[in-house]
Amino acid sequence: MPRAASCESPTLAELLKCHSDLSRNESPGDDEMHTLDITSGGGDVNPPPSVPFVLAFTNLTYRVKVHRKLALPGFLRRGGSAPDPDFGETLSPQHTKTILDEVSGEARDGEIMAVMGASGSGKSTLIDALANRMAKGSLKGTATLNGEPIESRLMKVISAYVMQDDLLFPMLTVEETLMFAAEFRLPRTLSNSKKKLRVQTLIDQLGLRNAAKTVIGDEGHRGVSGGERRRVSIGTDIIHDPILLFLDEPTSGLDSTSAFMVVKVLQRIARSGSVVIMSIHQPSYRILGLLDQMIFLSRGKTVYSGPPSNLPVFFSDFGHPIPDTDNRTEFALDLIRELEGSPGGIKSMVEFNKSWQTLKKGNLSNTSTTNLSLKEAISASISRGKLVFGATATSSNSPTAVVPSYANPPWVELAVLSRRSFTNSWRMPELFVVRMAAVMVTGFILATIFWRLDDSPKGIQERLGFFAFAMSTTFYACADALPVFLQERYIFMRETAYNAYRRSSYLLAHALTSLPALLVLSLAFAAATFWEVGLDGSFLFYFLIIFASFWAGSSFVAFLSGVVPYVMLGYIIVAAIIAYFLLFSGFFINRDRIPAYWIWFHYISLVKYPYEAVLQNEFENGAKCFVRGVQIFEGTPLAAVPEAMKVNLLASLSSTLGVDINSSSCITTGADILRQQGVTDLSKWNCLWVTVGWGFFFRFLFYLAILIGSKNKRR
Repeated sequence: MPRAASCESPTLAELLKCHSDLSRNESPGDDEMHTLDITSGGGDVNPPPSVPFVLAFTNLTYRVKVHRKLALPGFLRRGGSAPDPDFGETLSPQHTKTILDEVSGEARDGEIMAVMGASGSGKSTLIDALANRMAKGSLKGTATLNGEPIESRLMKVISAYVMQDDLLFPMLTVEETLMFAAEFRLPRTLSNSKKKLRVQTLIDQLGLRNAAKTVIGDEGHRGVSGGERRRVSIGTDIIHDPILLFLDEPTSGLDSTSAFMVVKVLQRIARSGSVVIMSIHQPSYRILGLLDQMIFLSRGKTVYSGPPSNLPVFFSDFGHPIPDTDNRTEFALDLIRELEGSPGGIKSMVEFNKSWQTLKKGNLSNTSTTNLSLKEAISASISRGKLVFGATATSSNSPTAVVPSYANPPWVELAVLSRRSFTNSWRMPELFVVRMAAVMVTGFILATIFWRLDDSPKGIQERLGFFAFAMSTTFYACADALPVFLQERYIFMRETAYNAYRRSSYLLAHALTSLPALLVLSLAFAAATFWEVGLDGSFLFYFLIIFASFWAGSSFVAFLSGVVPYVMLGYIIVAAIIAYFLLFSGFFINRDRIPAYWIWFHYISLVKYPYEAVLQNEFENGAKCFVRGVQIFEGTPLAAVPEAMKVNLLASLSSTLGVDINSSSCITTGADILRQQGVTDLSKWNCLWVTVGWGFFFRFLFYLAILIGSKNKRR
């Protein structure tokens, strides 16, 4: 039938069309989900007429500088042995190590190219080089698509890179993970129902139907299996049906059945018109049958390049025939390791491969080539369903003008990122509960220690101590947010490396999603301490300054998470810096007493501004008296003398000064306390705005940190 014939194409867009055609033909009462079996009959899928893409790379060379270790003196070497070559024998402080050495090859659409070799042979480096994950200038050689160099911007749009690690949000289901990927990579002009249909079709293609409603899981939450996680990782990157797909050891850590299923999925993707290039350590016999091209590397050099079927002929001509009972790849890897340990090394095999390839190319009478330019090939591929709905009409001759840099505007990215973050956090309430418990316990301890402070001189000192500790506590309480970005760092790097969304959208979403939790924590802490301690002033302002402190502290910790690679190191830095902020806040030493060479630290202290704000909120009432009459002697040696003697001393002091001072005279008001503490520069509202401004400043620094640190390219 014509419809059945059209559905034989495995291109995702065509699958969607067939899927929707089948759905329209269903009776209204039939709720059964129909999926398209693209592997019916158990055989390989017949590829449709595809748009030819040829990714060619020539003489790719990559070297890194390795610092030499100083050679130990002879008397320090064990047993007086000869110098270890690892310590170096020259006076040069560094030498150059070659990771890739003039590697050449060609990958075509509809085929899977596997890069193989022992650990350290350069497999992952070659994948990174082809995926444009090398810093500009560090890679020598050329890589072209249909004979044209690939611009970095274009590569991000038409390609996808699947990392070796499965970087996924643990509390999202398989279906939700793919749906969020669809919302990032597919434009808002595509209806939500069509996006859902695309996700359902992709779930069937990846063989994840039974796990669609299961969460991804992590160490503390049971989830999908390792093979299913790997296929979900692949699915998030192929949701927009890219032309180029790179994978770094997608079968690593999987059992043979799961590994075979993963490569089978990659074969379907390749047959849909994609160029698939992956590194793989040691494929099984079944996986070997799915591969179309292979490159064997040894110490950065190519020792074989061609289809798996030519391996027996190649090694036979080389003088090492493969026994019929041996796995071809295992034999090849064993022989390469043996040659690497021989005196001559792999030079003979490298030279033989060059001559053998030259001979084979000379014997080929006709090779398939493409006459389409890169722009024409991309446009034709889009018309067949690749890079689904990602194209824009343009008259420019540049290939980069065919596809936009991002699929959605910033506000759509912001909404999707915020919704994903809330969904993942909502399913891990224990994190917020622990945070709330810490704040409430701290508030309870402070409230019971500083219970109902009076207005005596001792009460003044106790208030100052309470404010200093309470304001610094708000910053320390934010330290638990440090692991959040550190855990999301590699997910963020993977998604932004290929333009799933803008970095600025992530920054805004990261800030907005943190505000509700900070609001609740601020209200809880303010309510647990304000009336219990017996504070004066405005409760609303007290709540606002605590909220501003949480905001500034959260932003400061977010910035540190963008520059610090490890959680424990981050905790140490946070604890130390906040301690310094408290030291220079003005509580331990007044501003006027701080040495001139340290005064700058006083003004950049995050604790200074909320501390001064709550002091002004507490002591701004000029009609309230805190030291009256004989209370002036408290805190001095005269405090122990009888009350009558204090009255006489007060009368003598009054007579000497010519001022009427009696037992009811007000000696110290709130304004006097503020002057004594050096709190005279800014009003309490200005302190609030400065604290809020610090939060925005550190968010900007966080943006710069993720902008610079997420280049995700080797140098």
